[in-house]
Amino acid sequence: MTYNTQQTGGDQPTRVERRTDVDLFVTRLFAADVGRVYAAWTTPALFKRWWAPRSMGATITDCRMDVRPGGGYRITFAHPSSSEGATFYGRYLDVIPNERLVWTNDEGDEGAVTTVTFTPRDGATLLVLHERYPTKGALDRSYEGMEGGLPEQFGQLDRLLA
Repeated sequence: MTYNTQQTGGDQPTRVERRTDVDLFVTRLFAADVGRVYAAWTTPALFKRWWAPRSMGATITDCRMDVRPGGGYRITFAHPSSSEGATFYGRYLDVIPNERLVWTNDEGDEGAVTTVTFTPRDGATLLVLHERYPTKGALDRSYEGMEGGLPEQFGQLDRLLA
């Protein structure tokens, strides 16, 4: 099991854990109610403001979300060092408003199935992101950028919700 905890400024810590060879868990407590946190994950205008790690210089140029079972998403990134953007896309498998989102990552054969749960905690929200990869190698390759990127993204979300 590998984990990384990062805390900056007044932010809550983000815990990133590899619990098995194919399972990654990211946990953070947000000082906002469940409805606000859920909206930040399901409203394109809000999602674009926090998802791309600022330290990497990437920006989201297009964000489409049809948040319902069977609906799809498409997120396109641009980076100043590249003339080509990267696009991530998939479909929602399960949507329970203010409780859970489950989606596929279909841009390649090594994409994970992602589950995000939103649990109320005394006016705050405990968020758990779980990604299950098809193989250990797929998680190994994805984990390289996530270890620092996810805590940064969740810190950006924390500041958006403040």
